Amino acid sequence: SCLNRRRGTVFSEEQKAGTPMMTVKAHLPINESFGFTGDLRAATSGQAFPQAVFDHWSIMSGNPLEPGNKVYDMIRAVRTRKGLTPDIPGLDKYYDKL
Repeated sequence: SCLNRRRGTVFSEEQKAGTPMMTVKAHLPINESFGFTGDLRAATSGQAFPQAVFDHWSIMSGNPLEPGNKVYDMIRAVRTRKGLTPDIPGLDKYYDKL
């Protein structure tokens, strides 16, 4: 589904009484939400529409210094987007040498 491909998790599904309409409540990471509206509308031939609100923060598992995992890739993408070097600087860059 559109949510599964984007690391989303459904926590509630309710059908509106007397109608074929469904309300699906899910958690979707913000970083994965870009383009979600278009994907959902395409998958449902334009019949479904999302409504989003911020719900909570959660810690991602993984080592941000270890290449090959989701956290590492995400941090590099954010640093690049902000105009920083993709690699996290070592301690020697910040260590007081006086």
